[in-house]
Amino acid sequence: MIKKIVSIDGMHCMHCASSVEKAISSIDGVKSAKVNLDKKTCTAKLSGDVEDAAIISAIKEAGFEVIGIETKKGLF
Repeated sequence: MIKKIVSIDGMHCMHCASSVEKAISSIDGVKSAKVNLDKKTCTAKLSGDVEDAAIISAIKEAGFEVIGIETKKGLF
């Protein structure tokens, strides 16, 4: 299992969080996406290899900016 934690600038409310979750969830290979508004992050659980560029592009299209992406591998 691979998990990517994406730091995102510009999220202010649940509508923002929903937009980001929907954008990331639409990417092939993403099993789930969950936003933490307090931390301004989104945790994406992946079923396969997903390029950071695909995540960045989806978030930009939703109107937000990616600050950074951290990849974690292992059992969660």
